[in-house]
Amino acid sequence: MRMEKRIVITGMGVMTPLGNNVRDTWKGLCEGRSGIQGITIFNAESFPTKIAGEVKGADLMKWPKIGEEFSFLGRNSLFALEAADEAVKDAGLDIHGPGSERLGIYFGAGDGGFDFTEYAAVVSESIKADQTVDAQKYFSNSQKRLHPKRLLEQEPYQVINHLSRVFNAMGPVSNCLTACAASSQAIGEAAEIIRRGDADVMISGGSHSMIHPLGLAGFNLLTALSTRNHDPEKASRPFDKERDGFVLSEGAGVVILEELEHAKRRSAKIYAELVGYGGSADAFRLTDPHPEGRGAIQAMKLALRHAKLDVSGVDYINAHGTSTQLNDSIETSSVKEVFGDRAKKIPMSSIKSMLGHMIAAAGAVEFISSILTIREGVIPATINYGTPDETCDLDYVPNTAREAKVETVLSNSFGFGGQNIALIVKKFNA
Repeated sequence: MRMEKRIVITGMGVMTPLGNNVRDTWKGLCEGRSGIQGITIFNAESFPTKIAGEVKGADLMKWPKIGEEFSFLGRNSLFALEAADEAVKDAGLDIHGPGSERLGIYFGAGDGGFDFTEYAAVVSESIKADQTVDAQKYFSNSQKRLHPKRLLEQEPYQVINHLSRVFNAMGPVSNCLTACAASSQAIGEAAEIIRRGDADVMISGGSHSMIHPLGLAGFNLLTALSTRNHDPEKASRPFDKERDGFVLSEGAGVVILEELEHAKRRSAKIYAELVGYGGSADAFRLTDPHPEGRGAIQAMKLALRHAKLDVSGVDYINAHGTSTQLNDSIETSSVKEVFGDRAKKIPMSSIKSMLGHMIAAAGAVEFISSILTIREGVIPATINYGTPDETCDLDYVPNTAREAKVETVLSNSFGFGGQNIALIVKKFNA
């Protein structure tokens, strides 16, 4: 019988509101710091929500200096390139040597290149007195104000176009955009590509930036965002009774997934092993999870089955934990359904309490945090937890990081549209 290929993680990179690399982000998570502040990317004073998790200190001119093709990078592309650059260097990959046809990309990238200011001007200048659009004027205004390459940056596939060129990835290249589950799904699918023998190494993860007027307006209209503008650092409060919505955030997370024997041949350092992947759909509503958590339950059970683990084999759960009323209570009940009596004995925390919700990029950053929990023996806290909720009655590692021996982590990602992904990462044992 042919043995199933083992998938290990050999490199990591991030761009987050807590830091522009893995080291600084992890330090902030362990210290329980919040990366949530008032919005500075645009003037949000007229919005119900005026806070977000912005990436600070990014060198916006670094990539355009390399070549003209990077002159119109959206924030999502910029973050993806930066995080991937860190991950590739961390893994010690020789991207220009032999084997590029066996290097692939599977990403969960969302938008981040929308030029709202110019587009709004194009539209407003094209409206006739009867409130209809003058098509001829709209097109001529577009020609004057909009650049085609900047328009292309609105498309999520641009991220993988940039990544494949920069890192010489000639193997399978794909992007999925399944909302908040996107980068976790990308990691799971990237691993499957390696397992079936179509690649030896995959660059995977996700990037996103919805901190623009349309993104903020959309989530405000859905009443999904916190309006705790007076106290930004305490706005994201997963599992707390006083939670009033999630905090929109941005950034990227990238991991290098590698077939074990390939990693051994090049003497790569190995952070951990990806052993479980489960995916499902609620088949219910666009914004609300199924009230019985049927999709989340199925995803976790599939991941456990894939990993060949029973409920006693999980030491920590990195929660989706968005800080919305429905998500947090339903994730809690789903974990209790899957793990039974053991649920209350498993620590479960949400780093969104510090980072906010990075949407498509969230799962990858949380996966990296899960790996570091195994490596460093520290479970990041759920900060801003002050008022217990009777519907959320598990161990959420409140307010202070906890030292613990952790060998296996389940990481949950649940997205709008009812997309559910569970990943299981384990301490590597040769």
